[in-house]
Amino acid sequence: MKTLGSSRHGRLMTAVCLGTMMLTFASGPALAEETPQKPKVRAITAFIALDRMQYQAQIAETLRMQRAAKNAFEKGGYEVESLRIVTQPFPEYTRGLTRSEALEFIRALDGLAGKEGFNLNIGPAMMHDTDDPAQLELLGEILATMPQPLSSAIIADEAGIHMATIRASARMLKYVAEHSPRSQGNFNFAVTAMLGPFTPFYPGAYHTGAGRQFAVGLEGANVVEQVFRASKGDPAAASNGLKKALGAHALAMEQIARRVARETGWEYMGIDATPAPLRDVSIGAAIEAFTGVPFGSSGTMSAAAIITDAVRSIPVQRIGYSGLMVPVLEDTVLARRWNEGRYGIDSLLAYSAVCGTGLDTVPLPGDVSEEQLARIMGDVAALASKWHKPLSARLLPVHGKKAGERTEFDDPFLENAVIQPLP
Repeated sequence: MKTLGSSRHGRLMTAVCLGTMMLTFASGPALAEETPQKPKVRAITAFIALDRMQYQAQIAETLRMQRAAKNAFEKGGYEVESLRIVTQPFPEYTRGLTRSEALEFIRALDGLAGKEGFNLNIGPAMMHDTDDPAQLELLGEILATMPQPLSSAIIADEAGIHMATIRASARMLKYVAEHSPRSQGNFNFAVTAMLGPFTPFYPGAYHTGAGRQFAVGLEGANVVEQVFRASKGDPAAASNGLKKALGAHALAMEQIARRVARETGWEYMGIDATPAPLRDVSIGAAIEAFTGVPFGSSGTMSAAAIITDAVRSIPVQRIGYSGLMVPVLEDTVLARRWNEGRYGIDSLLAYSAVCGTGLDTVPLPGDVSEEQLARIMGDVAALASKWHKPLSARLLPVHGKKAGERTEFDDPFLENAVIQPLP
């Protein structure tokens, strides 16, 4: 999702026929004349327990596995968007270092990621509310000065809502907005609530184990759009068609992933079949194909619920969000509807009650206060805790910009959009 879903970071399945992959839909012959759409593999995400003394060898070995996996998926007919490597939480392997030494080591990882072409996630700065908030201060400097590392902070888990982490995250968001070019550094950070380990999507991916595991994330908004367009607004046809289409591909991908696990010795953790969008591969366009009205209108929530139900019905080893991603600035149609004022933060939270991944790539005025940021993140944490579901927030306050002005991000995976007033 770098996305939650983008190829950098970032940035929510029952008949299979490997070969021709013939798909049938409950809506009848409407799709018969079209070539069935295929999803991409958005991410092959590897999880490693980084050792400062041998990290280069560890990453080289990880990339060998991932490149073999990429080759296997491509031979199976699936384009691979990105290779991602997630370490244990960075405070664990920078322990005992001075601040300058910790920054120097993370900068070396940053350089290696750029050189080798993988997306680096250094794990959460805070996992528990009793963790040292100074780690989020250190992360703020990392995000403001380095292009590659992504990270997160956990604001709710089985123990409850982490208010100290929320407040520290709000302070860090303000710092990064003020100190990174175009306030873009916060694109590499999310707070997460009730999200388990091993999600393949960024920035919320994390683990705390022994490493040598991997998971797979999909980019399948195009599949959803084709099925929804063929359903002609019939909920049963849309649901059945989506279960068949996503199910066929997810089962095929899982067979490939399990073969990679057997051949490499890495442990396969599962697939997150959330149909991640990316700019013109738009989940907003898919939902509009079903409802016949602009995203944000009545019917949007129903479409979101259909997608989530389909994803969660797929008989594969599921991991991560397994729902629906609505990243405001990573999707061309979603950004357009945001500009038109057709939905906002409250709408996204409402959709998240039935399906979504929370508040993703939401542009905010630069004068948003720490208190306002904390309240927004607190709402995400409360919703996730109430319904025991994974949600996240990737908030993008833009220093010097007011409501009604446009963002000026410089990233191939981000649309620019009008900053809307806070509710």
